[in-house]
Parts: sequence; C-alpha cells; structure tokens
Amino acid sequence: MRARYFYGWNVVGATFLMALWSFGLGFYGMSVYVAALGRLHGWSAAALSAPITLYYIAGAILTASIGDIYERWGPRVVVAGGTAAMAVGVVLLGAVTRPWQLYPVFMVMAIGWGSMSGAAINIILAPWFQRRRGLAISIAFNGATLGGVVVAPLVLVLIGAIGFSRALAASSLALLAVLLPTALAVMRRRPAELGLGPDGEPGTPAPVAPKVNGERAWRGAALRSWRFWSVSAPFALGLVAQVGMLTHLVALVTPILGSSGAARAVSMTTTAGLIGRLATGFVVDRLNRRLVSSFTLAVQILGVGMVGWAPSVAGVYAGCVLFGFGVGNLTTLPGLIIAVEWPREHFSRLVGLAVGINQFTFAFGPSLVGVVRDWAGDYGPALAVCMALQAIAAIVVVFGPGRALSLDEVALAKH
Repeated sequence: MRARYFYGWNVVGATFLMALWSFGLGFYGMSVYVAALGRLHGWSAAALSAPITLYYIAGAILTASIGDIYERWGPRVVVAGGTAAMAVGVVLLGAVTRPWQLYPVFMVMAIGWGSMSGAAINIILAPWFQRRRGLAISIAFNGATLGGVVVAPLVLVLIGAIGFSRALAASSLALLAVLLPTALAVMRRRPAELGLGPDGEPGTPAPVAPKVNGERAWRGAALRSWRFWSVSAPFALGLVAQVGMLTHLVALVTPILGSSGAARAVSMTTTAGLIGRLATGFVVDRLNRRLVSSFTLAVQILGVGMVGWAPSVAGVYAGCVLFGFGVGNLTTLPGLIIAVEWPREHFSRLVGLAVGINQFTFAFGPSLVGVVRDWAGDYGPALAVCMALQAIAAIVVVFGPGRALSLDEVALAKH
C-alpha cells in the first residue's frame, strides 16, 4: 500500500521560507546595513553597533515569551504579524538620517526577529514531528543558513544597483509577497486539525494547553533546575564565541587571504554550516543529543584554532570549514535536547525561554571579541577566549541528565 503524504512536510517548507527571510534580513543582513549606513552617512562603528546590540536584546526578551504568543494566536497570525513588523522596519531603515533613529527602527524589526527566529522554528514544527523531528528542524533551519547565502548578498547587489532606500523597499515587498501568503495558506497549529498525529500517524487528541498557573510553576521549576541550565548555559557560551567569531571573520582572515579570499572563506563557512546541519539532522534522532552537541563544539574549537594559527592558506580554509560545520547545529540542538528531556506540552514555552537566554547572551559576542582584540592588538587572545568558552560548553553539556523526566519528577514539578 502506498504511503500517504504527510502535510507536516508542507509546514517544514513554509518554516524553511520563514527562516530564509527572517535570518536573511534580520540576522545576516545586519552586516549589510552596517556597511551601507557607514558609507552613506559616515557614522562610526560604535554608533551603528549599539542599536544592533539593543535589537538582539529586545528580540531575546520577546523570544523568551514567544511560546505563550504562539499558543494563543497560532503560527498563521504570529508569522504574518512578524512578517509585517520586519517589512516595516526594513523600509524605515532605508529612510534614517540620524543615528538615534536607528533605535526605534530596530525595535520594530525586533518584533519580526523575535517572532520568527530560532525558537519559532522549533515551536511551529514540534507538534508535527516526533520520530523525524531532528531531520525536519534541520531542513527548516537550513533556510536560515541560506538566508546568509542568498538573501543578504542579493540585498547587497540591489543596494549597488538601485540605492540603499530603494533596495530595502524592494526587499520588504519581496518579504511580504513570499511570507504573508505562505503563513496564511500553509501554516497550521498541529496535525490534529487534519485528523492526524505526529509524523502522520493515526490521529490522537490534541493535548490540552496547560493552565497559566501550572505553566508558571513549570517555568519556575525549569529555571531552578540543573536539567534546564545544562542545556541553556553551554549553548549560550558556545553562541557567544560563535557569533563573535562570525562577526569578525572577514577582518580576521583578510590579512592572510585578501579580500577575495575572505569572501571565499565566508562562503565556505556558510556552506559547511548548511551541510553540517543537514548531515546532523539525518543521524541525531538515533544518537545521544548531548554527545552530538559536545562533538560539534569540539570540532568548532579545532576550526577556530586552525583559522587563528594554521601555517598555510589551505589550513585557514580548512579551519573555516570545521568551524562552519557547527554554525547551524548550535542553534538547532538546544531545542532537540529539550524535546526529549521535557514533557511535550511544555516544549514551546521552554524552548522559547532557552533560545531567548541564548540570544540575549550572544548579543554581546561581537563586542567581547572586539574589546579583547583591541586590548591585545591582534586576534590571538580573542580567539583563545572563544575556544575556552566553547571548551567549557562542550564539557558542561554532557553533564546534563540526558534522559526524559521520570513520573516522580513530573509530579514534583507540578507541585
């Protein structure tokens, strides 16, 4: 008998497009905006970086509670609203004439970023997949990686062709044209609406949403537990190092590789991230996810070391590839660990909380690397700090429980 096609893969495709645009304009696009605004207005790096840090912090605060918003309104409304906020913010960014105007504009964009970043991907797909969740989330997150390969470079090309303001207006129209109909036509809350269960299995009743007081108790219990912090803390440290490294990668390798070589290194890093995330997605559902996380961090440490101290150009490129292998996985793996260690009905809120903490923390990564570099006079000590943070993360993550909550632990958390 021929297997029936599962609608959940349509939701994966829609989430892939959401990630493509939200990360393309809301994450990777930041470097494009900074460069363009600096050329147009002559503003300093400090004047441009401060509102971006605030943007990430605001997005993290929203992300921490985005699970409640998705529970109440569903993905159609939240993604459509986030799309509109991101589009309005990008258009307004093209009209700024004073540095202070960046703050309110980035606050508008932060609504879109917080609504459609990493936590949203996990939240949207969690009801649809159980056995194949690792693969589904990896595919969707590859949209985020391609945002850096496709969307951000296209915005850069448009800026050169038609100017900054018009390029951002065109990008906003494209965002609306793609994501609004996708959200409204494809996004659904859960497979139970179609009479199905996760992975397309025969339908099961939709879980009853927990009451607010009970959910607050669960959130408080999570914040007081080593189980939660053994996921959130190591990935926060790892992402501080990763985002700091990514932000300074071009400046780091250009003296060795030249401008064209630096562009090639960035492309290799991003491509490796896409391949690494997809490869991990095929195997992670059959492996210990904490050990996979530790291995990923170890590979990144090796890559950072090779980028900083390899004796040859080929070694630097190889380091970029090894570092890139983990670029996507560090955003995918926290949700996959939470999915197997916490009750399903609490996943959305807990993953939003964990990702919000991670995003708040990595907002300071670029400044950390920059400050250490300026203090030392070169990038060596800054890279050593990144490697140390990732080594701590690789050790801490394996000391978590690594198992689902027992019935006794569930009962204790409820009280």
